[in-house]
Amino acid sequence: MNTRVSGAVADAVHTAVEAAVWAPSVHNTQPWSFAVSGDEIALRADPDRRLHVADPEGRQMLISCGAALFNVRLTLSALGYEPEVRALPDADRPLLLATIRPGARVEPGEHTRLLHAEVERRRTHRAGFAALPAPEHVIEALTAQAGAERADLVTIESEAGVRVLAALTNAAQDVQSQDRAFALEVMRWSRPPGSARRDGVPARSYPAAPRRTSPQHFAQRDYARGQAWGSQADDLPVSTATGLVAVLTTLGDCREDWLAAGQALQRVLLHASAYGLSAAFHTQALEMHDLREFIRRNLCAGAHPQMIMRLGFALDETGSIRRPSSDVLEED
Repeated sequence: MNTRVSGAVADAVHTAVEAAVWAPSVHNTQPWSFAVSGDEIALRADPDRRLHVADPEGRQMLISCGAALFNVRLTLSALGYEPEVRALPDADRPLLLATIRPGARVEPGEHTRLLHAEVERRRTHRAGFAALPAPEHVIEALTAQAGAERADLVTIESEAGVRVLAALTNAAQDVQSQDRAFALEVMRWSRPPGSARRDGVPARSYPAAPRRTSPQHFAQRDYARGQAWGSQADDLPVSTATGLVAVLTTLGDCREDWLAAGQALQRVLLHASAYGLSAAFHTQALEMHDLREFIRRNLCAGAHPQMIMRLGFALDETGSIRRPSSDVLEED
């Protein structure tokens, strides 16, 4: 039943959906849709945007949608409403991931306002970082942010651990680049220069002549597919550092955990962005069952790895593209 809501609540609901679309997603697939009925927002997964080869179980799709869910929660809080969330509310509707309503009025805290200011400012990075280490207090804060969403951010401190993750990432990238099905799936989400599409990975978002990161190189996706695509802006000698390597993990590995991992990921990324840090994602090894299991057993103390990332200071200001909220929103 559609109930009438006040103008302020209706505005808050629509503002929350507009913020949700700025969440990160694998290959910028934006695998979500929303329905608004009265004061309720329904977040649904869009299976047509799932990576059928790389993500057959939908794990990465739900992590992406979890990041969008966090943006909804955060925006409602920033607008002065306590978000009321029901995650996975109907077992008979597996694509319905959450319903969210603006609840009681609350005064947004300083940290809420800090994170909310980064929703549209945060960017995914696809190159090396400046040779400037992340401050220790910021790293500790990022770990706490992940913990607040029932996840762990495990920073890889040992050189051996970083070498192992780099080697597995590079091996997975080499294997996938030789697999026609993987290559075609990446091709689907690669956007040539001048493309008007508002999803996928645009050519300007990665360097045309990527340099190896040091001390350890983590392979990037080949979105250019041998074409002379990419941006020249990041081709700078000072932007070749590996950065801080971290793995986001959860104790479980079911749909609830994947959704929680996405919320934790976005909370970490927004806090990092507030302190000038960007993240580069490396999901190749996690898309191969045996490699993901190896990482879980040998580097994550049995916890389930949900995202491998590098964190650091990026010098570029590459823009981001998203579909407008009108493209993903149904209203009753």
